[in-house]
Amino acid sequence: MFVDRAVIHVYGGSGGSGSDAMRREKGVPRGGPAGGDGGKGGSVIIVADSQLSTLLDFHMKQHYRAERGLHGSGKNKTGKSGKDLEVIVSPGTIIRDAETKEVLGEVLKSGDRVTVAKGGRGGRGNTNFASSTNQAPTRWEPGEPGIERRLELELKLIADVGLVGEPNAGKSTLLGAISKARPKVAGYPFTTLEPNLGIVQLSDYRSFAVADIPGIIEGAHEGRGLGLRFLRHIERTRVLAFLIPVDSDKPKKIYHLLRKEIANYSEELSRRPHCVVLTKKDVGTFKGEPSNLDFPEAWAVFKLSSINRLGIKPFLESIWLKTQELVKSEENSKKEDFWEF
Repeated sequence: MFVDRAVIHVYGGSGGSGSDAMRREKGVPRGGPAGGDGGKGGSVIIVADSQLSTLLDFHMKQHYRAERGLHGSGKNKTGKSGKDLEVIVSPGTIIRDAETKEVLGEVLKSGDRVTVAKGGRGGRGNTNFASSTNQAPTRWEPGEPGIERRLELELKLIADVGLVGEPNAGKSTLLGAISKARPKVAGYPFTTLEPNLGIVQLSDYRSFAVADIPGIIEGAHEGRGLGLRFLRHIERTRVLAFLIPVDSDKPKKIYHLLRKEIANYSEELSRRPHCVVLTKKDVGTFKGEPSNLDFPEAWAVFKLSSINRLGIKPFLESIWLKTQELVKSEENSKKEDFWEF
């Protein structure tokens, strides 16, 4: 089951209290203060792990508490600090404060970490309060409480290519043909009820990720159909592929509809490079419109059959080259920003 939203409660560990102790040793008539400090409370840290692809676990467990610090003790012994608690999530997760809606951070790749609830500071023991005028202090400090937060977790899939199309456009069939993903395929609309992610493996150890989202219909950006709920899963893609079946009556109308829904959802997303994929080549040609359709805003037009694997290889090679071109452009842009800084 794919779950892309969750609400959890996190609690940083409380710090241990300082100790009020006096040194008592044989042969030392005036021992003085010897109370140790309390240990620091553990923090709650969100950590990304590529082995996870959903937030389902957080629907079963909502409360996460780090260890508290131990109290200080005599002979100036500092209490043991509490262990940090790592909460594992899928890469692509955005973390928000549920009350203020402030974005606390996001974890984009495996190993990324965001501290969301710091542990409390340990209290000072009476040793810290000794002075020339007060050589036997009895003052000590309690440990500070850890931070408590209610968090909203939102998962956005991270993929190089996003497949966009109306219901029954052949998105799931294509994803199954080019990767090891096994999305549900059937002959009725809205077969795909949740996003699917597949890894395409090419020769020479090349690979890229492809995301397939539920079919988009007119008004998807306003909540019609399933598009609005899942459109965010293509926000992080570098390239969009608009799928239009060759047995469509009005392919250009479908193309403009998909473009319009993407633009209404996100103007920035609509400016991403995109190609057009004419699917179901095995069923024939377009009804009522010429087969040599022109899509001037697209950087390429492909015609393929996922069932017979016709046209698949040139499509994948072209996608690979385009994504690498964009990766290099992003790297050069980062270098320019660094030198300007």
